[in-house]
Amino acid sequence: MSVVPAQDPRAARTRTRLREALLLECSERPLEKVGVAAVVRRAGVGRATFYLHYADLEALAVDACADVVREAVDALHAWSGRPDPVHAPPALHAFFAGLTPHRALYRALLAPGGGGPLGRVLHRDLRARSLTERERAGAVDAPLVASAVAAAFTGVLADWLHGLIEATPDRIADHSWQLLVALHRSR
Repeated sequence: MSVVPAQDPRAARTRTRLREALLLECSERPLEKVGVAAVVRRAGVGRATFYLHYADLEALAVDACADVVREAVDALHAWSGRPDPVHAPPALHAFFAGLTPHRALYRALLAPGGGGPLGRVLHRDLRARSLTERERAGAVDAPLVASAVAAAFTGVLADWLHGLIEATPDRIADHSWQLLVALHRSR
């Protein structure tokens, strides 16, 4: 949890450097083998500065992966009008294809079935966005469908990252999309 105000440009630059350093470290070794010392050394900041911004390495890792959560939520909502029930929007295909460089880090933060610190953030943000859109459409089942969409997508994503679902990025994008379209139509 960050204790420095988010509006401070110096703090934002420091967090960016820490996130980039963590991603570089994780491209060389698994998260569980990365230490705060290596991250701060690579970022060019002191250990005390690290702890001003993050409670621990997991908090930094979740923050570093927060963009993937925003990308997932945006990709799932990157359509207008009547959705194609078979083919996912291009943004969803791009989202799955773009996961490869940091797949091991995402697996470390997103447990099979969708749990873990990144899974909680993804579920929360996706449910909130789905709920807003369902309520805007006047759906009486908004909370139910929003929860189902968030749980289904988070679980499928996690299981795919962990190799429990074998599919190319394009196939998992289309299959996930078909599942979510079915959930929206179920009520």
